Amino acid sequence: MTEPIRIEPRASSLPWIISLALAAVVGALLFAGGYLAGGAGSGSGCAAPDPAFDPFCEAYGRLQSEYVDELDPDKLAEGAIRGMFQYGVEDPNSGYMPPEQYQQALGDLSGTFSGIGAEMSMQNADDPADLAACTEFTEVCQLVVIAPLSDSPAEEAGLEAGDVVLAVDGDSVVGSIMNDQISRIRGESGTDVTLTLQRDAGEPFDVTITRASIELQEVEARLIDEHIGYIALNGFSAPAADQFAAALEDLIEEGADQIVFDLRDNPGGFIDAAQQIASQFIDDGLIFTQESAGNDIREYASTGEGIATDRDLPVVVLINPGSASASEIVAAALQETDRATLIGEPTFGKNTVQVWGRLENDAGVRITISRWFTPQHNSVAPDGVQPDIAVSRTDATPPDEDPFLDAALEFLADQPVADEVGARRVPSSVAAPFDLPATVGIVAARSIC
Repeated sequence: MTEPIRIEPRASSLPWIISLALAAVVGALLFAGGYLAGGAGSGSGCAAPDPAFDPFCEAYGRLQSEYVDELDPDKLAEGAIRGMFQYGVEDPNSGYMPPEQYQQALGDLSGTFSGIGAEMSMQNADDPADLAACTEFTEVCQLVVIAPLSDSPAEEAGLEAGDVVLAVDGDSVVGSIMNDQISRIRGESGTDVTLTLQRDAGEPFDVTITRASIELQEVEARLIDEHIGYIALNGFSAPAADQFAAALEDLIEEGADQIVFDLRDNPGGFIDAAQQIASQFIDDGLIFTQESAGNDIREYASTGEGIATDRDLPVVVLINPGSASASEIVAAALQETDRATLIGEPTFGKNTVQVWGRLENDAGVRITISRWFTPQHNSVAPDGVQPDIAVSRTDATPPDEDPFLDAALEFLADQPVADEVGARRVPSSVAAPFDLPATVGIVAARSIC
């Protein structure tokens, strides 16, 4: 088994979810976040790490000496870091994450956080198809409950799918964005949060919910027609690989002789989870290759510990433009090794790998360190992984119909199956959640609070 990438911190034994090991960028971050706020150096109090930053120090000095109002050095430092990524790097996958956003993202990747356990979404009440028109919550662009998680405080409190959240602890959601509200609804276990809800256009009412520790269930599985195993993966967080293996084994033991693997709207996550999940279907050989600067090439092969590697077990993978990053690693590997048929729409098209690291202000940065390639050394950027059978949802498709799944079932109806498919237990992953070192980019994480 290929060892995971580990970039160990030199001065600490604390395990990082991912490490920041790019000296030039670290120097620039120290410059912006430390020297600006701390007043190191002479004159403006700005010590440039490189001559190219001299104009920056000059501008900082001019602000200090000439600006009419008092300046907040923390805000100046944060603005400098944001600007460095936005205008200097020009990579949408690298960037700065404020403290609350960074902590929220860590919770999503670890698979455990404190909150109420409900998936939320933004909804355009006037035109549900035009979600792009909603950039913040308004009277029309609403915060709605997709569903409470099973056995969660939200479910116990009676939240229902379709409930509109009007206010959190008495403060209207209007004028805010999704990340703001997720952060407000999440909180320390044992504390209360009050949601003002509207259900079926009725009168608003309040529901007070006591927060608790929530463990994300990344996998949904069931039998269709008593022999087709349907398994959906929502993300590649730390517990995803073990949850997936257990659910897949259960399906096979219950008699599944065909598999529908649903990767739609899965935004990605950990590299190691992608390797382990693809290995459930691929018995040996290359899964993907990661290539970094300096001709640093790392190959990720099958672990050889898969449950469903029998090629007499037909596999269909459902994909769409929301299938990104780690989802694309898995989909491309199964397609190029002739282990599965892909049905749906082209995927997102992201082939970069990021590391995440904490800054001194408890914020974080994500930095692109490499690119990954399929077993046949193809790049999925920018066009995505292409389906073998194209299917899409149209404006005329009723909301309760699933043309992707219908196409998968129609395809499988013509496929031969083995007389018996044997499942075997996959050893539990030995990696602790924050020992996993790199993501393949979270393009659009699920909004769960």
